[in-house]
Amino acid sequence: MWLQHTSTRERRTLLAAFAGYGVDGFDYMIYTFLIPTLLAVLHISKAQAGYIASGALLTSAIGGWAAGVLADRYGRVRVLQLTVLWFAAFTFLSGFTDSFGQLLLTRSLQGLGFGGEWAVGSVLIAETIAPQNRGRATGLVQSSWAVGWAAAALAFWGIYAFVPAVLAWRILFWLGVLPALVVVYIRRSVVEPPVYMQQRRELTAEGRTPGSDAHFLSIFRPRLLRTTLLATLLSAGMLGAYYAVSTWLPTYLNVERHMSVSGTAAYLLILIGGSFTGYMTSAWASDTLGRRRAFVLFAIGGILAVLAYTRLPADDTVTLWLGFPLGFFNSGIFAGMGAYLAELYPTAVRGSGQGFSYSAGRALGAGCPALIGVASAHASLADAIGVATVAAYLLVIASVLALPETRGRSFVVESSGVARSNVVGESSVAGG
Repeated sequence: MWLQHTSTRERRTLLAAFAGYGVDGFDYMIYTFLIPTLLAVLHISKAQAGYIASGALLTSAIGGWAAGVLADRYGRVRVLQLTVLWFAAFTFLSGFTDSFGQLLLTRSLQGLGFGGEWAVGSVLIAETIAPQNRGRATGLVQSSWAVGWAAAALAFWGIYAFVPAVLAWRILFWLGVLPALVVVYIRRSVVEPPVYMQQRRELTAEGRTPGSDAHFLSIFRPRLLRTTLLATLLSAGMLGAYYAVSTWLPTYLNVERHMSVSGTAAYLLILIGGSFTGYMTSAWASDTLGRRRAFVLFAIGGILAVLAYTRLPADDTVTLWLGFPLGFFNSGIFAGMGAYLAELYPTAVRGSGQGFSYSAGRALGAGCPALIGVASAHASLADAIGVATVAAYLLVIASVLALPETRGRSFVVESSGVARSNVVGESSVAGG
């Protein structure tokens, strides 16, 4: 197994990123389970519930780019700690809210840290792990989202089984403070990637400030602008499809399929199992078949899966098993994303470029939960979810076909402090 050939430093970084993204997933997904309760307890509409979800995603776009810029200037590890503390604190505070406005505020502030954690953690992994294992490593970290999602589902089922709903939703938000413990491990065990430290030393020797405005704004200059725009559209398609399904699926099962709380949790665990398997399979495909082929295959599979899940006149048993391929493709497509975006940008602006393209894509994709919430007043949730998801996956296919293949790319820093890329077994890549 490839993990046996990694160093102690690589394994510690993997563990820190895995834990950070896993609790990120717990804190975000817990809201999706609570929407039916919040509709009743806080007397909000489905459209307002969608606005809260989209609000957190929009601010996460700001947080992702800001964290990427800060990571280029102050270091990947330091900023990673800050983002984990931030989203843990505001998830905890969400448990004290009593109105739509208050919850919108705390969830929106939580989004800043939520977006920043992924942006910084994925860059940290991409720069630490050897090129031949980069796709598998980022896929392994990405799979921790399914672990966090499963933990949220189990916590939801367990607490609702013993605590009245009017209190249970608050307890679940309060559990969001636990991720702060991850920071203790990060502080003790994780160090900056060698390629980042080398680039920082080169810039300092030349009297230049790492992560300065001149660096991060270069992602909008002619050499990188096309890459930035296409990477943003790729991210928007993936995230829009994911948010369409993950935000509204529990409500769809509860409201339109009339499933009980325990039944919904069981169905979601099948979906989550598919997600974890999809992450690992896609991670292998990303390193074996190439980044672009893996994205296209999983986008096509995602279209077929969501149409089957929402359109087939299936009974509860068939719906149970359809959840596995839905999770497999809808989540698995992300496995190679962290590696791919990192490979598209040079070291000096890797955090800024990856943070912006993924975060701007998240801002665009964040409109899906709100649009589905509004559309559900005039059509079924199944129809709204299906249309939004298919459109998003078509955007993924179109954008990735316009981007280059980057599998096997290594990161090298020249004496000028500008990253140069070496690609093993692949053609030259634009944007790096």
